[in-house]
Amino acid sequence: MERKSFADMHCSVAQCLEVVGEWWSMLILRDVFFGVSRFDAFQDRLGISRNVLNQRLNKLVESGILTKKPYSQHPPRYDYRRTEKGRDLWPVLESMRQWGDKHAAPDGPPVLMRHTNCGQISTAVMTCSSCGEPLEARGMQAVAGPGAPDGCIPVAGRS
Repeated sequence: MERKSFADMHCSVAQCLEVVGEWWSMLILRDVFFGVSRFDAFQDRLGISRNVLNQRLNKLVESGILTKKPYSQHPPRYDYRRTEKGRDLWPVLESMRQWGDKHAAPDGPPVLMRHTNCGQISTAVMTCSSCGEPLEARGMQAVAGPGAPDGCIPVAGRS
């Protein structure tokens, strides 16, 4: 079954999903953040078929999320590394990990993150870039931005 394309949808969330919304892509990116960089290592860790892994890696490279650098000519082999665009997905992955820890890990988090600067186990917290207060959905309101077409912000009650 072919997945719907969001390419024509005027929405930043939809555009992000267009690039990384397929679940293997996010798991590949998780492993890249953990230091995995080679095709065989991705395949071993994920148990993904070679053709699907190749498709996902190629899409991530084409989208500018990863870059591939040759490390062997015969046979041709590559390391896959994050680009700046790929590094910018860290908060997305970290939020997904923390949600999974809270709601889908009955035995506790399978991975903890240590902040290398202070050495402490830490979690990411979203804060307001202006005042520094923690951000929560009920304290936010969507307003039209400079790229918004007319009528893009739905008018509805908040939950």
